[in-house]
Amino acid sequence: MYKVFFNQKPIVLTTSLILPSKDSPFFYVKFTHKKFIVRVLKSKKIKMLYLYHSKEEKLWYYFLDMFKLIEASGGLVKNIKTNHFLFIFRNKKWDLPKGRINKNEEVKTAAIREVEEETGVQNLSIIKPLNTTYHIFKKNRKYRLKKTFWYLMHTDYSNKLTPEKKEGIDKAVWIEKNAIVTLKSTMYQNINLVISDHLDSNK
Repeated sequence: MYKVFFNQKPIVLTTSLILPSKDSPFFYVKFTHKKFIVRVLKSKKIKMLYLYHSKEEKLWYYFLDMFKLIEASGGLVKNIKTNHFLFIFRNKKWDLPKGRINKNEEVKTAAIREVEEETGVQNLSIIKPLNTTYHIFKKNRKYRLKKTFWYLMHTDYSNKLTPEKKEGIDKAVWIEKNAIVTLKSTMYQNINLVISDHLDSNK
């Protein structure tokens, strides 16, 4: 089972038959299309939807036929000197630094490069991979699927952070672990997943 987010609402890709409800409809992925999915999720009456195929490879085949895949990578960065975590504020949401993987670029290399470019932080080292997230976004009037690879990173950087303004980033700040919960209501749901999966497993 996979979750793909669209405007904070999850699309659950599943190989199990699910009992639908009025606010959580169930559809066979083979018999849906992009415009229909977007229209359903834009309804205020819908909280989420399920897309089904009995075979996982077929499920993804039909879904990726609707939404072009863009791959990105980024990081949850912990400052080992202060035990604070690095966040950015972009489009009125608290977010983690990430960006598109360049052609022929290694995923880990792209993750470090994007974090450096978007925040100015240096001396990064990758500790371990975190979960991979999916969300649908609109660019040039077309809906696309972004797959983001996330990594836990450590740094001892203590100089000034420099948010990348041209990418719409208003702030790059260090947040104390216990204060992260206060930001969750203004985070994207896929970012919530990355944060929660890591911090909850390290209480």
